[in-house]
Amino acid sequence: MKKVSNLIYHKGNTVTVIDASKSVYDALEIMVQKNIGALVVYREDSFVGVVTERDYAQKVIVKGKHSHDTLVSDIMQASPATVKFEDTIERCMELMSDKHIRYLPVVADNHVVGLVSMGDVVRYIIEDQKDTINHLQNFISGGM
Repeated sequence: MKKVSNLIYHKGNTVTVIDASKSVYDALEIMVQKNIGALVVYREDSFVGVVTERDYAQKVIVKGKHSHDTLVSDIMQASPATVKFEDTIERCMELMSDKHIRYLPVVADNHVVGLVSMGDVVRYIIEDQKDTINHLQNFISGGM
């Protein structure tokens, strides 16, 4: 099976971060501006978590809190599951399924160097399967 490094190579390794001391409103503004569903959270120079749209819905809106008055550190997923470049795409699927999460930070040397979403994994698997089917069709038809 393919590795996380293959997925990151195709997708890119852009990571959008926010400081844990910022308001949830600030996080939402960034997510809307960049059309993304999650931010990697740092405190000073240390990776401390991930904050997602789902965290906002479950921990702010439903509980009657206010985005301007709630800090990212109050709703983020602290010490989330992570993967490394050498981990497999299967490992990503297992973690996401087992932990009911949609985002996995990719960590190298204690820094987040990428972020893999469930959508990224699904798209990568579909493309990989299309490639396999094309290779098999070419092999069967003698077009190698």
